[in-house]
Amino acid sequence: MKHATISDVAKEVGVSATTISSFLNGRYNKMSSATRRKINDTIVQMNYRPFASARDMRSRQTKTIAVIMGDTSNLFSSFLFTGIYNVFQPLGYSVLLLNVSNAAREEDQGIDRLLAQRVDGLIIQPSQGNFKAYEKILKNATPLVMVDRECQDQPTSVAKVVTNNFSSSLELGVELGNRGYQSIVLICRIKAISAQTQRINGFQKAAEANRVHIQVINTDGHDDSWLAKQLSKAMGNRQQKTVFVTLMGPLLFKLLTFFKKNHLTFPIDAGLLSFDDWDWSQFVGDGIDLMEQNPMEMGRRAGKLLYQAINQENDPDLIVDQVPAKRIAGSSL
Repeated sequence: MKHATISDVAKEVGVSATTISSFLNGRYNKMSSATRRKINDTIVQMNYRPFASARDMRSRQTKTIAVIMGDTSNLFSSFLFTGIYNVFQPLGYSVLLLNVSNAAREEDQGIDRLLAQRVDGLIIQPSQGNFKAYEKILKNATPLVMVDRECQDQPTSVAKVVTNNFSSSLELGVELGNRGYQSIVLICRIKAISAQTQRINGFQKAAEANRVHIQVINTDGHDDSWLAKQLSKAMGNRQQKTVFVTLMGPLLFKLLTFFKKNHLTFPIDAGLLSFDDWDWSQFVGDGIDLMEQNPMEMGRRAGKLLYQAINQENDPDLIVDQVPAKRIAGSSL
């Protein structure tokens, strides 16, 4: 079967080969969005790769790896990327960062561009729930490590680095039940796939055994005024001992704002607990109870696994690397 060339793609799209080259190198300033979409779709349809042979691609290392993240607007992503960067930068690699805003289409297009640029490997915080979306990476013989979020049907040949989200949440749920909390309000932001889902599952499992009421408030697609109304409703039943749990760090700020505006104090009016990525909250009141993740260590381990995969030094026994979260005691429960 004849492999598509850059000229073939240009002819199909109706542009010059120079325009295709500009697209592959991320130079879009003189290109309309419609042209970009048409080029991307044509590259996918024609299965175009600058070096079509997988063997050829691997023998021409670019000393460049790429990190694809669902959302770079939070500290978790910053620490995660730093951990990866600290592995590869001393080894002479360039490390690209791509934010896809938790959007499947953006992620698909980004993967196609990066494969066309012949990156030596990919670390992905997935935005799609089934691994089928990432099979083209394996078909292209590009080393891959998944991080933070878990996909369905991921093959055992692909390593992943995650936090112990389910077990740590299960332990927290049991602890809250033992402290006498009758209602647990979980505040999350889930668009499609998220590590927060496993946390919800852990709390729900604990609640079943302790007969604790669970309420989930998903803020995705809603503004702060909507959230405030939901929190007010959750506070309505003062006869139940209630605790609010934010399942990601940025939501803790919103919850603290609600408490302040409504002159509420913790743990008197309600308990407060949060998953977070650093211990800044120790300076709020007498400190907030946390389940602290370690995204920098997750990034370091993911980087190490990818480097081993690039050099075909994979450890077949290390398919899932789990970085435990740490319970930080405060005075908010």
